[in-house]
Amino acid sequence: MRLAFLPREEKFFFLLHQSAMNIHKVAIKLQDLMEDYTNVPAKVEEIKVLEEFGDEAIHQIMQALHRTFVTPLDREDIALLAERLDDVVDAIEEAARTMLEYRVEAPTQYAIEMSRVITRCGAVLEKAVGLLSSRGGKLKEILPHAVELNSLENEGDQINSRAMGALFNDSNDTIFILKWRDIYSYLEDATDRAEDAANVLEAIVLKHA
Repeated sequence: MRLAFLPREEKFFFLLHQSAMNIHKVAIKLQDLMEDYTNVPAKVEEIKVLEEFGDEAIHQIMQALHRTFVTPLDREDIALLAERLDDVVDAIEEAARTMLEYRVEAPTQYAIEMSRVITRCGAVLEKAVGLLSSRGGKLKEILPHAVELNSLENEGDQINSRAMGALFNDSNDTIFILKWRDIYSYLEDATDRAEDAANVLEAIVLKHA
């Protein structure tokens, strides 16, 4: 992250956008893990490395908030958005790591579908956060992306509901049920946290547009 020559105001937008771009990258890695369940330890490690990159971006945002007297957006909104973006990555990393730690033999079709929804969330977040540095009416271009993230969260909920129903109705294997209950929970959490980020973005637009 080359920040030394960026104006202070732009550093916040740059770091937030880096965080959103990182979500998209992590989500693509998760989808690849689900769709091509090979070399699992290596793929999970790649996700972990990206999660640590995201942690560093959030750390830099928080440091910049402490050092900067005047911020381009309300400092509480910057901090909250940074935290919600980090939550998305954390949920994705937990899902991937749990699959490795639980020695899951193969992903379910529901997990594959959820990973695709999460990747779409990542793509939309990248676009939406990239618009934060806009001025005036252009900032309102974020709002359709926030609506789309809400729709994706609903889609994720529906997939998770079907997944949980199938899990408890179609399997008598208690260990299998417990494993997938946890994994589905983390996958759903990723879409929930993406919606949380969308809500923060919407609030920012309503304040500043």
